[in-house]
Parts: sequence; C-alpha cells; structure tokens
Amino acid sequence: MDTLSHQALKDRLLGDAEFALLDVREQGTFSESHLLFAVCTPLSQLELLLGDLVPRRTTEAIVVDEAGAADGFGARAVDRLASLGYARVALLEGGIQGWANAGFELFSGVNVPSKAFGEFVEHTYETPRLAAEEVKAMLDAGRDMVIVDSRPYSEYHRMSIPTGIDMPGAELAYRIHDVAPNPETFVVVNCAGRTRSIIGTQSLINAGIPNPVAALKDGTMGWHLAGFEVDRGATRAAPAPTDAGCEKALAAAARVAARFEVPTVDLDTALHWSRDEDRTTYLLDVRSPAEYVDGHMPGWRHAPGGQLVQATDEYIAVKNARIVLCDDVGVRATMTASWLIQMGWPEVHVLEGGLRDAGLVQGDHRPVALGEPAISTVTTSELSDALTRYAVIDVGPSNAFAEAHIPGGAWSVRSRLGEALATIGSDRTVVLTSTDGGLAAIAAGDPACAGREVLALEGGTARWLDEGRRVESGLDRAIGPIDDVWYKPYEHRGAQERFMRDYLTWEVALVAQLERDGTTRFRQF
Repeated sequence: MDTLSHQALKDRLLGDAEFALLDVREQGTFSESHLLFAVCTPLSQLELLLGDLVPRRTTEAIVVDEAGAADGFGARAVDRLASLGYARVALLEGGIQGWANAGFELFSGVNVPSKAFGEFVEHTYETPRLAAEEVKAMLDAGRDMVIVDSRPYSEYHRMSIPTGIDMPGAELAYRIHDVAPNPETFVVVNCAGRTRSIIGTQSLINAGIPNPVAALKDGTMGWHLAGFEVDRGATRAAPAPTDAGCEKALAAAARVAARFEVPTVDLDTALHWSRDEDRTTYLLDVRSPAEYVDGHMPGWRHAPGGQLVQATDEYIAVKNARIVLCDDVGVRATMTASWLIQMGWPEVHVLEGGLRDAGLVQGDHRPVALGEPAISTVTTSELSDALTRYAVIDVGPSNAFAEAHIPGGAWSVRSRLGEALATIGSDRTVVLTSTDGGLAAIAAGDPACAGREVLALEGGTARWLDEGRRVESGLDRAIGPIDDVWYKPYEHRGAQERFMRDYLTWEVALVAQLERDGTTRFRQF
C-alpha cells in the first residue's frame, strides 16, 4: 500500500496538480477534527459518492483517517478504491493525528472551506450587516424593506424571519429586481447563520443593485438568540423574474462577469472536456431543484448555485479541477462562477447560451453505485409477513433510524457491519435496509457478510414507510458508535442556544485559523 508523508501532502495543497483528499471517517467524527480541504467521503458510502465526486479513475486520491493504522478505515478504503478501479491511491501517514503532531492545522465543523471563505469575504470587503435588534426595529417602524432568505426552500420553510421571502443564493441577483423594484427599499439578506447571508449580501452589492443592502448578523440563529419569534412553515417564495426583471438581471450579471473575469465556453468544448481522460471536468446545473427536475441536459449534475458556494466540498472533491456551470440565461451561473473564482478555483467557465431545449431529461440526479454486486433481496411484504424470522439491520443514517425504523430492527453504520453481524446469532437470516435500499444492496455484498444468508430489502425503509407499515422509533438498538451524522446547531435537542452561540463563535474564528493553515488561495478583486 502506497503512503504519503505530511510534507508531501502540504506540497500538494500548495501546488497546481489535481488530486482528491478523501477523509473516510464517518461525518460525525470528521466534524470534530479534519484537514481544511479534506472531503468527507465515509468508508460506509464510498460506492455511492465516488462516481460524482471523483469521476475520473486516474485521479490521484489521498486517503485520510484517524491514525493511518494498517487495519483502520483508511487502509480499508485504499483497498476498496483499488477494487473500484482507482489506480493512484495513497494513505496519509499517521492520519490526522500525525498531521497535528507535525504542527499542521486541523479544523472542526463541516463545509469549512466555504464557511471560511464567507468570513474572508466579510473581512475583506466589509460587507454591511445589521444586528437582529436593528432589523426588528426597522420592521416595527414600518420601514420600506424586504427580507430575503438565501437558503434552500426546505430550510426556509422550517424556520425563517417574519415577512422573509425565500430566494436561495444564486437566485438573488436573478429575482431581486421584481421583489424590490423601488431603489429606496432596504434589502436584508439572511440565512441560518453567517455564510450565505454574507455571500448573498455581497452578491447584490457586486451585481450593482441600487438598493441599500445588509446581511442579518448571525441569521435566524442570531434572531432567535435575540429573543425574537421565528416563523415556521412559511411559504413565501420569490417568483420567476418578469421580462423587465430578467433584463436587469442580465445587466447585473454582465457587470459581475467583467469585474471577476468570468470566462464562457461553448457546449461542444465543455462536453469534450468532460471526456478528457487526463483532466477532471465537472458539469453542474445551478438552477433551482424544480427547474432541474423539469428538464436538464444529460450528464449535468444538479448543484444549486447558493449551495455550491456554501458547501463546495459536497459537489466537488478534486482540487484544481475544471468546472463548467450552466443555467437558462446565464445569470445564476455567472454569479456562482464569480464566487468560485474568488475561492481560488483555477478554471471556472459559464456555458455560452445556457442549456439547450433539445434532448433534455427529467427527474432528479441519481448517483450510479460503483461496483454494485449481484445480491438476493426480499420484498417488504415478505419481510412483514415473517418479521420474527429475520434479523433486520439498518445501515442508513442514524437520525433517520431514530425517527422511524422497521420494528425490531437494529442500526449499524455499514463500515462496522462485521461487528454488528457478530452480535446477532447465526440462526436467523439477516435483512439489510437503508433509506432507499441502495446502500443496503451494496453492503450485502461486503466480505463481512460472506458465509451468512444476507438479503437486501427492496426499496429500503422508504418503501416500508410509503406503504404505511408499522414502525418504531429511537436508537436503543444501535450497535457500535453513533458517529455518522453532524447535527446543525438548531437540530440539537436541549441546549440549542449554547450550540448556536458556539457555532457562531466558531465561524468568526475561522479567519485566524486560515492564516495559521496557509493553504487557501482566496482571491481579492
């Protein structure tokens, strides 16, 4: 097994060559401490993640785990990557423990490069902001103002600022012109915490809208901590722009493209790039989820613009790769590209002329599982009719299991399935399930299942729930550590305010950590 030294990895991070830095620990553990540009790709989900995140099998992949032990997650991941056809794989010597012992910086949290970039933007451009008390006073005084929420609709719907209108990230410069046509209307941008508020506000400033604009300091968490009520279940969403609004949006995008030197590329060239065996190219459609489902070009993955900037590592794992963005008229792609360029991505292009009407496909993007084995299955009806004959193990997310699971079922993270099977007697057939059944089907082919009768549940737990079958809740039958999920501050039960304050303090402190780490290439224009 090939290994890589800490200094060699440091050199990679400061260089221009492509590589993927893959942290294969579970997300909960990853969130406690990791390298800045490591992408969370848990060992338990590698086959479902790698096809999208590391599409080219000849990409150099550097695997990271806790300590780089011979029997650790990292060594197992190296073997699995090789079995899936990845030809250039190495394990980081000593893992994150060795990285820290070498005097290098470790970060907590998730989506850290994007969060750190948000703090860099506010610090660099002095992005205007208002405290919750100031915004509340403006609302109470009847000020001519509009509050726009830069998060995806699902987050907005769960908890929002009163009167707020959902207008996710890249949609702001596209849709704001009809929502706030009076240049005197004050525009306040909010998110859950800080990053998307800052980026959203600076996006409108960069786009040159005439309105006064400010970020709501600390977002909905700051609003809640100030003692103000939040809306739950709000449905106010910004409409598609009118012809006049679209004309203003196009002019704004042109200004941004000029300032941040956003290049374009024609479709034939973009498709040629995507087939290049020596260079990774991501083709990303940055429109809204509904637009993407309604029709998108084959081979273009969905990455809503605001979320792509907010959580770049969830869509792109190959550092220094080439990125091509598309939408319908170019506004959202241009705004998103401008931010990725400022984040230091070396080659970001916008598709000339937007997506084509011919040959569009409908539906959500579904990742292709790599190396999926042929396994035996059981239907939900068969399982329900003889439930006591089977030992059910759910290898899906622990939080989903806690909310609702098949009666009598146990939970285990797939990367520890061998230990879970050892706790179950060998006299019963094992049925593996997961959210949609995909991960369970892969897990049923694991070496840990060899020598036992193991079936995968067709359609997974989702089908069981859709059919209205009986369920249980709780995590009392969890086998092994519950370390697979990172919880947002407001998702913690009890002490939410403490988690919110800690999170906001952590975000602000990222600027100092970036300086100590020294591997970012954020650009100031």
